[in-house]
Amino acid sequence: MDLPQLGLPILECLMRIFAIDLGDKRTGLALADRITCIASPAGLIEVPIDQENGRLLIDAIVKQFHQQASGPETEIVLGIPLNMDSTEGPRAKLVRDFATKLASRVDRPIVLVDERKTSQAADAQMSQTGLTHKQKKHRRDAIAAAAIAQLYLDEPDTSVIDTIDPIEHI
Repeated sequence: MDLPQLGLPILECLMRIFAIDLGDKRTGLALADRITCIASPAGLIEVPIDQENGRLLIDAIVKQFHQQASGPETEIVLGIPLNMDSTEGPRAKLVRDFATKLASRVDRPIVLVDERKTSQAADAQMSQTGLTHKQKKHRRDAIAAAAIAQLYLDEPDTSVIDTIDPIEHI
């Protein structure tokens, strides 16, 4: 069934997006939906990725996901840092490993989205705000997560790098 004025399937119009900008010390979160095609910062988690092999960060992300966007129509997207030549380095491997753990924990696929230049976009967005360096630092990751979500909304065919499916535990 399509919405005639938009030419889109109803299911696609109902989908929300929960975006994650994974960081070593801070992880940004954002929400977006396909109805408005707008992504907005939704929070910041200040749990280092290396604590308990990432388990504490996954716990915090899952908690925020369930509080903000856990419906069956919600997709989870995670920024993956590619090199400028589109190759994957050590940080991309870390993100892939984290995505595998997160996908299994929430029992849904994690869409990996090219995050190149999203932090620069966040910095540019904040450059004229008058915020102090410390205030910008605390907002940057959530704004970068919103940029990841917006890129996924605007360019789904070119921004998606991979999808990590949950691993079934026997």
